[in-house]
Amino acid sequence: MRAIYIILMLLMLVFAAVQYNDPDGLMWMVIYAVPAVWAAIAAFKRTWLANNVAHWCLLVCIFLSIVGVVYYWPESQGWWRQEIWWEVETAREGMGMMIIAIVLSVVWQGRRSQLR
Repeated sequence: MRAIYIILMLLMLVFAAVQYNDPDGLMWMVIYAVPAVWAAIAAFKRTWLANNVAHWCLLVCIFLSIVGVVYYWPESQGWWRQEIWWEVETAREGMGMMIIAIVLSVVWQGRRSQLR
């Protein structure tokens, strides 16, 4: 699992890095940094996830990511097709929130097996 968490962490950091030229790039850098930090904790400091405060903080992050998915859900028809998301920023933002929710869910699921 450690390798998966490291890959997810690096992926989120790359997503954060490519936001440099976006008008709201700083906000998205922070948004992508959150799952990167959780993946790093799962990879390198997994005992921290046993902490009750960390447990609730992770749950709050997952909840907020789901709220983000609902808020940023792409309204474009066929938003999953490359020709759409390549041109439509709202489709990319929606897909980004979906990826964030998936990464946080992987950390949540993995924390249970790691703490045994």
